Amino acid sequence: MSVPPQAFVNKNKKHFLGIPAPLGYVAGVGRGATGFTTRSDIGPARDANDVSDDRHAPPAAKRKKTEEEDDDEDLNDSNYDEFSGYSGSLFSKDPYDKDDAEADAIYESIDKRMDEKRKEYREKRLKEDLERYRQERPKIQQQFSDLKRELKMVSEDEWAAIPEVGDARNRKQRNPRAEKFTPLPDSVLSRNLGGESSSTIDPSSGLASMMPGVMTPGMLTPSGDLDLRKIGQARNTLMTVKLSQVSDSVSGQTVVDPKGYLTDLQSMIPTYGGDINDIKKARLLLKSVRETNPNHPPAWIASARLEEVTGKIQSARNLIMKGCEVNPSSEELWLEAARLQPPDTARAVIAHAARNLPHSVRVWVKAAELEQEPKAKRRVYRKALEHIPNSVRLWKAAVELENPEDARILLSRAVECCPTSVELWLALARLETYENARKVLNKARENIPTDRQIWVTAAKLEEAQGNTHMVEKIIDRAITSLSANGVEINREHWFKEAMEAEKSGAVHTCQAIIRSVIGHGIEPEDQKHTWMEDADACANEGAYECARAVYGYALSVFPSKKSIWLRAAYLEKQHGTRATLEALLQRAVAHCPKSEVLWLMGAKSKWLAGDVRAARQILSLAFQANPNSEEIWLAAVKLESENKEYDRARRLLEKARASAPTPRVMIKSAKLEWALNKLDVALNLLSEAITIFGDYAKLHMMKGQIEEQMGRDSDAHNTYTQGLKKCATSVPMWILLSRLEEKLKHITKARSVLEKARLRNQKNAELWLESVRLEQRAGCVEAAGSLLAKALQECPTAGRLWALAVFMEPRPQRKTKSVDALKKCEHDAHVLLAVSQLFWTERKLNKCREWFNRTVKIDPDLGDAWAYFYKFELLHGNEQQQEDVKNRCKAAEPHHGENWCKVSKDIANWCYNTEQILLLVAKNLPVPT
Repeated sequence: MSVPPQAFVNKNKKHFLGIPAPLGYVAGVGRGATGFTTRSDIGPARDANDVSDDRHAPPAAKRKKTEEEDDDEDLNDSNYDEFSGYSGSLFSKDPYDKDDAEADAIYESIDKRMDEKRKEYREKRLKEDLERYRQERPKIQQQFSDLKRELKMVSEDEWAAIPEVGDARNRKQRNPRAEKFTPLPDSVLSRNLGGESSSTIDPSSGLASMMPGVMTPGMLTPSGDLDLRKIGQARNTLMTVKLSQVSDSVSGQTVVDPKGYLTDLQSMIPTYGGDINDIKKARLLLKSVRETNPNHPPAWIASARLEEVTGKIQSARNLIMKGCEVNPSSEELWLEAARLQPPDTARAVIAHAARNLPHSVRVWVKAAELEQEPKAKRRVYRKALEHIPNSVRLWKAAVELENPEDARILLSRAVECCPTSVELWLALARLETYENARKVLNKARENIPTDRQIWVTAAKLEEAQGNTHMVEKIIDRAITSLSANGVEINREHWFKEAMEAEKSGAVHTCQAIIRSVIGHGIEPEDQKHTWMEDADACANEGAYECARAVYGYALSVFPSKKSIWLRAAYLEKQHGTRATLEALLQRAVAHCPKSEVLWLMGAKSKWLAGDVRAARQILSLAFQANPNSEEIWLAAVKLESENKEYDRARRLLEKARASAPTPRVMIKSAKLEWALNKLDVALNLLSEAITIFGDYAKLHMMKGQIEEQMGRDSDAHNTYTQGLKKCATSVPMWILLSRLEEKLKHITKARSVLEKARLRNQKNAELWLESVRLEQRAGCVEAAGSLLAKALQECPTAGRLWALAVFMEPRPQRKTKSVDALKKCEHDAHVLLAVSQLFWTERKLNKCREWFNRTVKIDPDLGDAWAYFYKFELLHGNEQQQEDVKNRCKAAEPHHGENWCKVSKDIANWCYNTEQILLLVAKNLPVPT
């Protein structure tokens, strides 16, 4: 097919050619041309949805021809484009079938695929264009960033010397003076009227008016001077006359209080602030409801409350009383009427209500509430009980007003009238003697055989009398009886009863309940897990006796389970006494003699109590049960060294090295000699240990530290180097070697050591932290900042790095950095500690104390947090707060933290306890700035 020559000429074809004009288009309107409009332009004067008739319908043949013309394609050469062809579709007449849909889907997938291939290039190019645009047209903030940074160099004097911005307005605009209006005193008016000027107005001036002393033509006006003072006196006299007119001529007492007259007027203003039309509509609607159905009490109540809201309290009272007349049997109406009436009238209203509704409990209760004297209240309740003897609410209210003896008599009658009320039976039992209480509870069980509280109260009664052997029997009989009467034994409800019994002091009842219901409905394979959860729940609620009972029952079923013994021991350690803990541990080691932890806990308890001899006996028994146990050997050594029996400790270590030579035994042996300043002996022991346990990093580190202490830095360097060949993953040894290089003034070597360590130990926050601090100590602040940025990229969740980053920022940016740190490490103790210090620097003491508490709660083993907390309380707290922090720290026994370990691991402080270490660390800590 040959292309028409016009196609090559018409390359810039307008896009709107061949497209029908839009709806409402008029040629020339855009350039201001105007013309006339005919009916054919605006269409027929009919709605588009109207059904057309034959007069307006075009001829059928003509419509057919028009449709054919619309269907014909415009194949003119002027409608042809070289790339896209004709503007219309050549195949628009053909139907759209499955093949067309499949072809369209294929083309769409190809377009999508091509778009994905170009997507990366397109996004990259867009990013480059955006960066280039930002470089060419930077933000205002970026343009002045260098000037902002230079502001930190401005001194206070220079800052104060900056002149204030002047005000360019003129003086009148700067200091506008408000117009002053001074009232003219009466004396001036009276003087001018009476003396210098005429006291009358010229009638011919047209200003004559109805005023005293002014003549007006055609009217009789009294003449005289205008005395303003007399006008005021006359006004007061008129008010007095009006007030006297409303006085009561019979009694001589005024109905209106002259002093409170205006106050009463103010109180009469309605408080409702809505539209008055809404009130009228509501009033009319409620009136219609009342007239349509006068026996509907809510309509009367709503009407009265509407009047009350609008301030017409008397209308409300009249309406509600009329409603009570129409509906004398409505309890709600009488109660509403009593509420709206004043107290004296309310008593009369409620008395009328009681006559109409003698069996309404709420009416009698309201009548008692309206009485002021207790004697009158008792009289009302007794009258009410004559009409309603089976009301538990009335009996309870009446009993509360009586003394114990009268209350007991009333309750005796109450349980006869209300035999199914558990509360009344229990209240009577509490007021009776022991023998009578037993009889009362037995009767209560006969009347209410399905209630557990009666059985629990009986058990408490027996326990209070010292009959503990009866408690278990009563609870067992309760379970049996309730089950026989079809009551479901709910473990949760019974556990709550046990906790309540413990709170009331009935420990045996509590334990008996636990023992009776703990195994109810539990499969054998779920027993241990369920019981441990029960014990934890009881301990969390503060019911420690319940938890002990759960552990006791669990241990009776699983006597050889070490985990249960440990949980029970920890409970006694935290909430029990030393005697109960030691008794439990004695039973524990009898059932689990191979458990070293239980032996050690018993020995430590004796040692803390000062009974060293008993601790040695426990450890000797532990040796018999666990020969050659490393833990027991080391515990015995610690016991002797803590009590300064160094020779016995040495002998024990010699025996341990002979029978059970382990790396920990060798370390303890060398540490003892090191602490006693026997450095050569310690070095020999470590050399011997390294030959046997060469891959144990602590041996190399201890040897190097001792050599550093002796001044043999080259030997220490050699020791660290040899150790790293065997223990390349030991981070502390890499740090020790870098610090030795730094100590020898070899900063470059120290850097290389840490770089090599980071290569061997990827993503290690400790090595990055040491590298940053090395640069800080060397004075290379910029290098430290860049290293820290790399460290945070490699270890984005390292709390110690974020804590350091917060304080490396300038003071204004620290808060923003701390927010970023909390987002990355929300529950990291080091970040929380940094935030606490940040509040400290800002002098926000309460927030600082709150964040310190969060920190030590999240990680109680972090000694640095305790030390900073104690330092803060020393400076800003009282003695009670200081002691509280110290005691909590002693209970937590922390072992970690950079500053903490510097003191605790110093060989000179090897005998220090937690409190001594805390005091020493807090003393050396700097105040954060």
